[in-house]
Amino acid sequence: MEKKAKIYVAGHRGMVGSAIVRELERQGYHNIITRTHKELDLTRQDEVERFFAQEHPEYVFLAAAKVGGIEANQSALADFMYENMILEMNVIHAAWQNGCRKLEFLGSSCIYPRMAPQPMPESCLLTSELEKTNEAYALAKISGLKYCEFLNRQYGTDFISVMPTNLYGPNDNYHPTHSHVLPALIRRFHEAKVSGAESVTCWGDGTPLREFLYVDDLANLCVFLMNNYSGNETVNAGTGKELSIRQLTELVAKVVGYEGAIFWDTTRPNGTPRKLLDVSKAASLGWTYKTELEDGIRLSYDDFLHNPMRAER
Repeated sequence: MEKKAKIYVAGHRGMVGSAIVRELERQGYHNIITRTHKELDLTRQDEVERFFAQEHPEYVFLAAAKVGGIEANQSALADFMYENMILEMNVIHAAWQNGCRKLEFLGSSCIYPRMAPQPMPESCLLTSELEKTNEAYALAKISGLKYCEFLNRQYGTDFISVMPTNLYGPNDNYHPTHSHVLPALIRRFHEAKVSGAESVTCWGDGTPLREFLYVDDLANLCVFLMNNYSGNETVNAGTGKELSIRQLTELVAKVVGYEGAIFWDTTRPNGTPRKLLDVSKAASLGWTYKTELEDGIRLSYDDFLHNPMRAER
């Protein structure tokens, strides 16, 4: 991407989109276009088409999405599928219609099968059934990446996709029921510390294994791929390292400074048993992550403490 190129970041107020804007600016890209949801509703095809016809961005980072943890996904299956599918189709289609030079679609590792080989290579997509707790979201994301692939094959576009593992970092969502596991734990242990609670109860049995990537590292990869990768197959974004949810809770408690007991509610769902990405493709392109998990959690907790409005979302 040329430094003066017009770049549209969809979802710039979210955790991923805001990190991409930070990374672009850090690397000297300043012709960045953004729109709030109030200014541009990406689920409205007419609004999206009008925006692209007026602005003609040369490059697009599609980071906008309706996201949430297990409870949010299970309680709003139709909403997660419809809103994600309609907004991504609107943006990708309008980008193609208006001659966008390159688009990058941001997906999620939940696109891979529940019992995929571990670590999960990009090639295991659609080889067996999905995890039911986030099936609706996964189907929408699969549709987005496949639409990019099909436009490339039919019309010769240069649209790529990247599939991140579990993300965390500045501008995360710390809502008590609608957030993902790591920010939810930060909030829960912080509130337990402040209130002097003797114990904290977490969902499941703590055995599932998870991988976590600091969002600024993802943003660095996103810009890297825009400049260094073209292809129909997605690229996994992760660290190649995993730990159990039990180990994660203990690490978050340590960073937050909570010293009470931790119990487990085994009547609650665990989710996918294991979700480790094969990151050899990104490594072969010359990229690797920089932020270790404990350091990233400390940065995230600092963001939580100094941005109180985060906790209200």
